Amino acid sequence: MKQVRFSNAMRAAALTGGLFLTASAFGQQVVVKGHVKDATGEPIIGATIRVDGTDGGTITDIDGNFSINADAKSTLKISYIGYETVSVAAGQNINVILKEDAATKLDDVVVIGYGRAKKTDLTGSITALKPDELSKGITNNASDMLVGKVAGVDVQTTGGMPGAGAQIRIRGGASLSASNDPLYVIDGLVIDNNTATGMSNILANINPNDIENFTVLKSASATAIYGSRASNGVVIITTKKGRSGQKPTFTYNGDFTISTALKKYDVLSGDEYRNLIESLGMSRDLLGTANTDWQDEILRTTLSTNHSISMQGGLKNMPYRVSAGYNIGNGILKTSWMRRFNSSVNIAPTFLNNHLNFNITAKYMYEKDRYADTGAVGAAIAMDPTRPVRMSDPEYSVVGGYYQTLVNASYNDPNWTKTSYSQTPQNPLAMLNNKYCLANANDFSGNAEVDYKIHGFEDLRLHASIGAQYTETEQTNDIRRTSYSNNYYGYKGLMAYYKYNVVGSAYAQYMHEFGNHGVDIMAGAEQAHYHRSGFNEYGKGTNPLTGEAFDESFRSEKEWATHNSLVSYFGRLNYNFLDRYLITATFRADGSSRFAKGKKWGYFPSAAVAWKISSEPFMKNATWLNDLKLRFDWGKTGQQNGIDDFVYAPVYVTSDQFAQYPFGNDYYYTMRPNKYNSDLTWEKTETWNVGLDFAALNNRFTFTLDGYIRNTKDLLASVTTNAGVTLGDELLQNVGSLRNYGLELSFDVKPVVTKDFTWDLTYNVGWNKNKITSLRAGDSDWVWVNSTKAARGNNNRLQRNKVGYPINSFFVYQQVYDENGKPIEGVYVDRDGNGSIDDGDRYYYKSPAPDVIMGLTSKFLYKRWDLSFSLRASLGNYVYFHNLANSAIVCEQGLKKQAGAFENVLSDAVSLGFTGQTNAMNSISDYFIRNASFLKCSNITLGYSFPALLKYAGEDYFSGRVYFTVQNPFIITKYKGLDPEVANGVDTDPYPRPISFQLGVNFNF
Repeated sequence: MKQVRFSNAMRAAALTGGLFLTASAFGQQVVVKGHVKDATGEPIIGATIRVDGTDGGTITDIDGNFSINADAKSTLKISYIGYETVSVAAGQNINVILKEDAATKLDDVVVIGYGRAKKTDLTGSITALKPDELSKGITNNASDMLVGKVAGVDVQTTGGMPGAGAQIRIRGGASLSASNDPLYVIDGLVIDNNTATGMSNILANINPNDIENFTVLKSASATAIYGSRASNGVVIITTKKGRSGQKPTFTYNGDFTISTALKKYDVLSGDEYRNLIESLGMSRDLLGTANTDWQDEILRTTLSTNHSISMQGGLKNMPYRVSAGYNIGNGILKTSWMRRFNSSVNIAPTFLNNHLNFNITAKYMYEKDRYADTGAVGAAIAMDPTRPVRMSDPEYSVVGGYYQTLVNASYNDPNWTKTSYSQTPQNPLAMLNNKYCLANANDFSGNAEVDYKIHGFEDLRLHASIGAQYTETEQTNDIRRTSYSNNYYGYKGLMAYYKYNVVGSAYAQYMHEFGNHGVDIMAGAEQAHYHRSGFNEYGKGTNPLTGEAFDESFRSEKEWATHNSLVSYFGRLNYNFLDRYLITATFRADGSSRFAKGKKWGYFPSAAVAWKISSEPFMKNATWLNDLKLRFDWGKTGQQNGIDDFVYAPVYVTSDQFAQYPFGNDYYYTMRPNKYNSDLTWEKTETWNVGLDFAALNNRFTFTLDGYIRNTKDLLASVTTNAGVTLGDELLQNVGSLRNYGLELSFDVKPVVTKDFTWDLTYNVGWNKNKITSLRAGDSDWVWVNSTKAARGNNNRLQRNKVGYPINSFFVYQQVYDENGKPIEGVYVDRDGNGSIDDGDRYYYKSPAPDVIMGLTSKFLYKRWDLSFSLRASLGNYVYFHNLANSAIVCEQGLKKQAGAFENVLSDAVSLGFTGQTNAMNSISDYFIRNASFLKCSNITLGYSFPALLKYAGEDYFSGRVYFTVQNPFIITKYKGLDPEVANGVDTDPYPRPISFQLGVNFNF
């Protein structure tokens, strides 16, 4: 490592500092002088020298020299960040060479598609991330480790449900209707992105404690090797492994977590509601006398725990690692919980003098979940706060003793004369307790790799792998007959999902250096098959008097099966001249079963160049500079995820019992074709990227800067079709193009490094803008977003995609305000000037995607103590405040429902004063589109790393760390909803994200 040469004045200052750090020794004292350098002969500044068994010490000066008083028989330990610690006997003159530790050398190697590469030789935009054990926070899933850690990668958890997954977007979305999720590769196995029903998270099969590192591929030259599945980026996850010759070591990680609600909706209390009703001219006598906080009734404080243990080592030439973990997660929404067991095995034997290498990995996961109906959150907002939770009146036994608006029943059952009324708010606690939704999931995955270096021609290696994943899930839905939704009859339903995929690949790689020229050529082929089957939910209610089935559906009507295959050929060329000029070219051809003949094949090339400026002869005197590299790359990737299998052909399906055809006295099932489009083709994304990598001061300061433009064409979207054109009113088509462009910056700096104290600071920021550049949706240049709706009404679509605007833009009326800045209900800007307010006056206003995302982690290390915190921010993301829009009905007609029931509203709705009685829907006003920019503290952690608690036969046992973490302690935002982090931009009935307090420990023995 190169060191900085300072002036004599600074050298004197450093020597003076070293004198203050010098520690006392015991026994017969000698003055030990020495010199510390790295393997290249460069002196190491700031290396710590301690007398073994004492707390004192000193550090090396500008020239790597030191002086310390020590006992003549003592041992000195010399250490420096990124190097192996060396122990030497005390003497008068010592020369020490520190070697880079194995972990640091491994960190210099990055896993890429079908191979590995040195960080310094990368030509594309690639981020390698090793989970930081000291500042990772509470991590129940692999995706939790990426939150706020990688520039340009937006990770939003789907809510506070135990085991919940996350929405991950790399450099914004590249599709309208197809998938925007990245491709996941785990230990060399490409994972099917379809999350099985009844499984909480696609990455649930990995225990976070097993993860060694992540590699995020962002630019096209890095992702194009994965071709048709890489338009949204690639996340490669590598798990931990043993090392050859390593003694068996055990690691235990355990923690206990207390979680509670961070925030609740501000709704009216019972007293406030009674006052409101009276102010509207209605009698208080219509209400109850209670003061029920319905949110308190459905939320709780919970205790969760997580435990894992691993063993790793090496039997001569066979490294191994075995691990197991068990996670008990209890949600803050009552009745919700998760139980998950993970296990993994890895062996990596080598034979024939390291010419033949195997890497075999197997994983198993079992998960059991009880899902709570998140509709209870909305019900808690709407339920009348003047009513009690339960009633003692026997009349309410038909709803389990819970308070609920009742009407006369018509079941002809003398024991069931009343029933719940479906047009009134429902008791949220009853909603949770009367529904038992239970899911079980089993997931098996494994991958076997073999790598052979040809004897006598070691520059050529052959690599082959085969991997598979099998997932089965089953979900039962049991709703009591005292429920609001299925009163009297109840309901029992069942669904199941099965999937398996098999992926096999083989490639040859030739690497050789010819003088100043280095080449790395790789070519291979891959075949992948994905099978999915199961049955959608079927079930029935039961008449308690007769035992007859009610509203029964049959499994045979719900069964389904599908599959798709992918055949691929790929290659890569790396060329290196003088270790300064780098060229990379890749090519992949994918053939997919999801497209019709003539459109099955897609071709995805890429090219990149890089200039290692720091290796130029004119930079040789810049000894303070470790790396300076300029990169430029271009490439094409594709997209086929999110497209149904066989959508190019008329697939015939059997009708259900309600669509049978009578023939005489018998009824027969019919068959009908699904809608199809034989002209579908790949979505294609072309990306240009330019980047700069910089490292200095012995890598104490590093940064990476990237700029990119991504153009996607042949966008897939569901478009309304004319009657008779196809077998449906909408059809998936290739309709247009989209552009994303942005900048990314990340840096890692160690502002302070001394023998006892280190401050480590990392920061990343990503700016991204997107715009639809063309759309051909029949006669229109726009298409609706069908996945979201505005408050109230049956089909009030809220978002629309149009040329010139960001994807998923809100399509709303422009609100008019009075002189005091208060919105005037039902008064909007007549944007088309036709004298009336209609759909022609709606306009495109903001979008859910943030303009800027940021992440910052600060870590302080003092002796054995560590303190860290992580922050992340999102700027420019807008959210539709659905619950406020839904509450904007403050009038007698809006609050008083049928059968004498009343509906509560948010406090902000009362001050707003909207009645919901205007001709134009007030819920589609831009007033409800809110700036949801935020700054969140992800976690704060305090830890203490303790030395070995036991020494036996010269070995240390039971060293480790104890720590305390606060997760999600605060949010700074102007948004008044429950949480500003809303993936699709419509804030409705979210599962609250809790604040959590965790106490944990890890042992190494």
